[in-house]
Amino acid sequence: MLDRLKDKVLSGGEITRAEAIALSKAPLGELCRAADEIRSHFCGDGFDMCTIINAKSGRCSENCKYCAQSSAYCTDIDEYPLLDSDEVVNAAKYNEEHGVKRFSLVASGKRLSDDEVDKVCSIVRDIKKACDISVCVSLGLLNEEQFARLKDAGVSRVHNNLETSRRYFSSVCSTHTYDDKIKAIKAAQRAGLSVCSGGIAGLGETMEDRIDMAFEIRNLSICSVPVNMLNPIKGTPYEENPRLTNDDMRRICAMFRFINPSAAIRLAGGRILLGDRGEECFRSGANAAISGDMLTTTGATISSDNDLINKLGFKVALLDE
Repeated sequence: MLDRLKDKVLSGGEITRAEAIALSKAPLGELCRAADEIRSHFCGDGFDMCTIINAKSGRCSENCKYCAQSSAYCTDIDEYPLLDSDEVVNAAKYNEEHGVKRFSLVASGKRLSDDEVDKVCSIVRDIKKACDISVCVSLGLLNEEQFARLKDAGVSRVHNNLETSRRYFSSVCSTHTYDDKIKAIKAAQRAGLSVCSGGIAGLGETMEDRIDMAFEIRNLSICSVPVNMLNPIKGTPYEENPRLTNDDMRRICAMFRFINPSAAIRLAGGRILLGDRGEECFRSGANAAISGDMLTTTGATISSDNDLINKLGFKVALLDE
């Protein structure tokens, strides 16, 4: 079965949901090797490494149960409004100097106001004047007109995670809906932006939920797929959730590769919890990562990630641009 489905994908076919569920139970080593073969076939040795800056922190109206920035929970984080342009531009320049080709501004909240969107547009223009770096944003549930303004300012990609499956989403968040997410993603695409969208593993979802999310991502023609591993944060409802294992994450990455064969499968939040910083996942179909610190948690360093990328024979590149 594994060889048959691998050959189906390599020849340009798509596996079905039933096939994916059966495939998810395959021996791990064989599954991961097949997924890496698919990665090599469709993506070559390119590795898409990005970094993020927490451009606006905390006081979020939404109640996502995994998030330290929600005002619904008592967590020990810094809270501040949108950063000034100089601070963001300096961060972008630092990352460019260290070989990073993609840099993202991430802001807390359900959506930014029009005035805040204007400020981000100004910051992005300043970045583009100072750096030759691709700029992405994660600013919540904006509309098409706001996304178009951001594109005109120089933004190339929008991030908006689905987080989990449609079935499980209401167990994770009740202050906005799955369809709100999809509406924003489609608005960004209509504005001419590429979209980065994935989810978090370890929220209490099933493998079938993960598979369903991967199929939703495929249906939306997403080119960059973050795979986060829950980092349980004290004060959130998920603080006691059991931590996933390295093998869990390898299987998830392999399944996402089979379902989205040409996408950048991006290890994101929680990677620092893996003893090998994701090395085995990068041998299991993943070919992208968020480097540096996450929003409210520590991440791997750019230097150590560059060493790992070189060790694995990858080359840092902008995929799908």
